[in-house]
Amino acid sequence: MAPENKTGDLIKKRTQAAQKTYSFNNDYNPRLLADYWFQNPQEGLTLFAVFYTQACRWAQCLGCNLPSRMSEHHIGYHNIIKQVDFIFNSVLSGEQKNQLKKIIISNNGSILDEQTFSTTALIYFIAQMNIHCPNISVLSMETRPEYVDINELEVLARAIREGSTPTDVELAVGFEAFDDKIRNDFYKKGLDLKVFEKMAGMMSAYHFKLKVYFMLKPVPGISEQDAVLDVVNGINYLDDLARTYKLDINMHLNPTYAAYGTPLEAAFKKGEYAPPTLESVRETVLQAEGKSISIFVGLNDEGLATPGGSFIRRGDGELIKKLDKFNMTQDYGLLQ
Repeated sequence: MAPENKTGDLIKKRTQAAQKTYSFNNDYNPRLLADYWFQNPQEGLTLFAVFYTQACRWAQCLGCNLPSRMSEHHIGYHNIIKQVDFIFNSVLSGEQKNQLKKIIISNNGSILDEQTFSTTALIYFIAQMNIHCPNISVLSMETRPEYVDINELEVLARAIREGSTPTDVELAVGFEAFDDKIRNDFYKKGLDLKVFEKMAGMMSAYHFKLKVYFMLKPVPGISEQDAVLDVVNGINYLDDLARTYKLDINMHLNPTYAAYGTPLEAAFKKGEYAPPTLESVRETVLQAEGKSISIFVGLNDEGLATPGGSFIRRGDGELIKKLDKFNMTQDYGLLQ
């Protein structure tokens, strides 16, 4: 059996074992991005591009249905390269190419997993970015930490230095929850602190940035107060990590929504789970004031929430505006 077929079988097996009921997006045009949007964080105009590839091999995280946007089957580098061309030929205008300060690339899994995202396509993307976007200050790539190795970091560091202006590499890792039992036993993240810290040490040698995704209230059975406390513990841990390894760390805090086709949706429909309030998000963010990390609040459920299962509720409009402005300014006074 070909390696790509074995990978597809593994993804399907793990998805079923995790009691997820969604299907994969196998009929999508493999030459088009799965999704893209623009953001305005502190760094400036940012493109978030989600490549359409084979789904995440881990496939077990409790509340995640992002693999449903991907293919069950292998997507070769020829098609991924066409997606790269789509970014620079169709998504970005000439003005945006000059204005763009940051690009985040994802495949709803791990960009550095060569079995699902071609290394050839990744290097091609960096080459095209260097050619078309002269003012990029940060390239961010989402990945699980076990796919990060020193040889790959060396190649990335060399390629990124060939752009017109100094560009930082940022690796973005889904941590989800600080408590080991919540993160690995309940949420099934499979993230070991030793592996994570080994990755941080390797990144430090190249002065790469680190983005860490946390989820507020990621599992049923946790109170709002305990959910806030868990993320605050994560803030303190990342603060220590930033000081120890001299890393530039950003926590990307996502309020959890009940994603369709997952056990979290089932718990929500049974009345056993409610998404966190944005007031809890505000309270959590304020605990990072004075720490050596920055915070970005995710406010997009990407259309993946089950009906009624989003974290945004009636009356949240004013607080959303404040959180959006905080993302751009890191001004904690806005949230006092």
